[in-house]
This record gives sequence, C-alpha cells and structure tokens, in this order.
Amino acid sequence: MIRRSLRRTSAALAILLAGALALSGCLYSQIPPKGVGGACVSTPASTEGVDEGLVEFYDQKVEWEDCGSGMESATVTAPLDWADPSAGEIELAVVRQPATGDASKGSLLINPGGPGGSGYDFVATSVDFAVSETLQENYDIVGFDPRGVGRSTAVTCLDGDEMMQYLYALPTHPRGTPEWEAEGTADNQRFADACEANSGGILPYITTDQSAHDMDLLRAVLGDDQLTYLGYSYGTFLGATYAKLFPENAGRLVLDGAIDPSVSGTEVGTTQGVGFEAALRTYMQACLDGDADSGGGCPFSGTVDQAMGDLGALLASVDRTPLPNTADGRQLGADSLLTAIIAALYAPENWPYLTDAFSQALQGDPATAFMLADFYNGIENGEFTDNSAEAFQAYNCMDYPADESQEAQDAADALLREKAPTIAAYWDGPGVCEVWPHEPTGVREKIAAEGAAPIVVIGTTGDPATPYEWAVSLADQLSSGVLMTFEGEGHTAYNGQSSCIDEAVDAFFVDGTVPEDGLTCTP
Repeated sequence: MIRRSLRRTSAALAILLAGALALSGCLYSQIPPKGVGGACVSTPASTEGVDEGLVEFYDQKVEWEDCGSGMESATVTAPLDWADPSAGEIELAVVRQPATGDASKGSLLINPGGPGGSGYDFVATSVDFAVSETLQENYDIVGFDPRGVGRSTAVTCLDGDEMMQYLYALPTHPRGTPEWEAEGTADNQRFADACEANSGGILPYITTDQSAHDMDLLRAVLGDDQLTYLGYSYGTFLGATYAKLFPENAGRLVLDGAIDPSVSGTEVGTTQGVGFEAALRTYMQACLDGDADSGGGCPFSGTVDQAMGDLGALLASVDRTPLPNTADGRQLGADSLLTAIIAALYAPENWPYLTDAFSQALQGDPATAFMLADFYNGIENGEFTDNSAEAFQAYNCMDYPADESQEAQDAADALLREKAPTIAAYWDGPGVCEVWPHEPTGVREKIAAEGAAPIVVIGTTGDPATPYEWAVSLADQLSSGVLMTFEGEGHTAYNGQSSCIDEAVDAFFVDGTVPEDGLTCTP
C-alpha cells in the first residue's frame, strides 16, 4: 500500500480483505438477485449536534429492499466532500442481514479490508465467514462498499482487456534498467490518466478520512447512537480513523489485523516484504515436512535455506523465460509468480495450492500460479469481478504523503535485500502514486482517539500482510486500546482461527465484556 507498482508487483502492496484468500471460502459465491418491493424504512438517529449543512444527509430515511437469502439492500446518499457538502453527492451501497435472534442490539458494520474490498459482497456472499453465528443472532450484520468501491460511486480506470494488460503484460526491457523504469512509469501514467478521465471527478475525495465520515453517516441513518464495528486489515485503519474523528460515537470497535497509522509508506512496504519472506520460509518448512501439499509431495528438498535458494532460481528463471499458459496465451513472469506466492501466504489453508503452483511451474505449467494471481486480482473466468485494484490505488495515493527521502528509500531497499533476499529483486518498481493526478491529503500519525470507549486490537504473530508489531503499536497508541494476540500463521484471527479469540470478541460485542489487555490465544 505504498509507492510500489501495481503494474509490476500488484501483490507487493495490498492489505487484502480478510479471508479473501481462503480459497475454499467465498470465491465462487454469487450475490443474490435484487428483489422488488420495500422491506422497511430505517429511522435515523438523532441529528442533535450535526452541522446544519449536513442535517439533510443525516436525516435521510433509508428504504430497504429484499434481495433474497435473508438479505436487504439499500442506497445511502453522502456528500462528495464532507468539508463542502455543496460540492456534490455520492451513493453508498449497503446490504444487511437482520438479526436472526429474537431481538437486535443494533447494526454491526463490517469492513473486510483492502482498501478497495467490497463489504457488500463480503456480507452478502459469506456472512458466516465474516462473523460468528452468535453475532448474527444479536446484530443486524451490515456490509457496505466504501466510496470508490464496487456498487457505491466507484473509481473507474481501464476496461477489462486494458486492465489485464496492465496487470500481466511482461516488461520488454531488463529489470532494473533505466528503460525498464521508464516503461513502468509510462504504463502507470496511462493507468492514472484513465482513472482521472473515467471516475467523474471523485479521485480527490477517495480517502480514508472521507470514508470514516461516511461511516458516521451510516451509523446515524441506521438508527444507532454509537457505531459498532468490526474492521479487518485495512479496515482497522478505517476504524481507528473513525475513532479519531468521532470518539464520542465510537461504541464497540474490534480491529483485527491492525495497521499502524503512524508508519510511512516506505516503511509499510519494507515491513510487509520482510513479513512475506518470513511467511514464505514458514510455508517452506511445512512443505519440506509434508504438511503443505495435496498429495503430490513437496517439489523442494534439503533445508529451508536450500529450498529458498531453489525458489529464487525459479523466480529468476521465469523472469528470463516466462511460462506460456495454454488456456489463454498469457505468460507467467516473475512478477505474476510473486503475486501468486503472496496470495497463497494470506492463509495456511492455501499452502497446498502454492505447492501445486510450484510443482507445475517447475514442469513448465503456470496454470495454478495464474489461478492464484487471478484470484488476488479479482478475476474469475477471465473477467474482473470488482474494481478493487483500481480503488486500492486511489485510496493509497491519497492517504500516503510522498515525503520519504531518497536516503530513506535506499535504506529500505537495503533492508529488504538483507531480510527478504528471495523476493527483494521483484518487490520494487515504478509507483502509480508517483504520477497520480492529485496530491495526497492523508497524514501518517499516531491515533489516540481520546475519549473513545475501549477498542479491541487483534494481532497475529505470523501475519505477513499486517505484521504483529503494528497491532502492538496501534493498541499502545489508542488511549483505550486493548491488545489481543493470536499465536499463529495467516492474516487476521477472528472467526475460525481460535476459539479463545472468537469467544472474547463475541463477549465484547454481545455483553460489553472487555477482554483482558494482553490476552494471548493459540489455535
């Protein structure tokens, strides 16, 4: 989520939606068709204290329509610019599953991560994956597409064929040369220009700060005096930003797979690179031990160091001589193989897919590697299923100030080469944000959220995408932060990784029981 290139290494940046890469989860689920006829109308919460220019937004009545499978959908209107409500309007797409129990405690908003992940899809297609049965009984489970995403007023850049080319086309110049840099910059410029031309003027307002204001609007029009919220991955940054802006409205917030809001973009990328290398070594040990395959055996042998050396040789080989995919003619180079690798590292359940991808690639077949990379990029059956890659760049280019010195970047690159030697050569490249048409407005700073109720922060010790140290830092920054630790692998912990984590989170949401600060849980 920094300066590195979507065109060159799309996987290197993303803080993906929680659970998106548990391949047995919601990949092939379909949104139920939209029905007809209103189900009900939400009564907004009090508008006392709301600025006069915003009352019309906070006082709107939301009409819900039955969209099948026990779900209801609605559209909420928000200001394009919360600092200037007269500048125009956008739409926010919302879906909810009413509480399945006898009575609802109110709305529980879910954000699955990204930035750019669809909370609408997350709830509509996989509510059981999003939250426990206990929470479904007690709350209306609400998913929404943040501004710029999916069914809401969305960022639009390249068409499908152009986007496929942008993500997967091979560079024509040797990696690391000035010509390679220039080629990548030109590709990024075409992408950024398309986003500006096709997004209807919304790009300056696709920020986490604006989206946090949208969440307060959703809280109010859903009829809740305080926000109850579960944020995964990037959703932790959105939730912490909300608590900073609206501490008096922050109710029970759980932030799982935390981002440290104070670290720079360069530091984010470096820390993630080191984290993924460590996760790759953990996978490799499991592969060598026979614990990460689907029956065909591990294609590597020897020690972990020897196996990592062989993997480095494979990456270098496909970088020199890409592997043709017989299904569609695409060629797998090192960047796309790295995307596939990182995709699988989000969840240990995906390790057998990674083993298959390696085994096949060593035999000249890139099919499984492309399947993983496509899943990461939101592609199914050759078609893009969402605009997550475009929204991802829009948020990050506006949220992260470009204030890192060349000295800091050089130091980060040196650290990557030292701590992540297998993937370092493929991690960096020309960045989209270097040519983004609007200057970033975000700041990188610690968030205290003085006056907020207790906020639960969850960190996983083996999380490569949002390393554990970020959870420790965020919990320490928050004036009411409570840290829970999951000693395990993968990205995020709640709802299925540990009964200890699940029970503590459910008790917090249902009964208000604040977990013990420092509680440590195991699988």
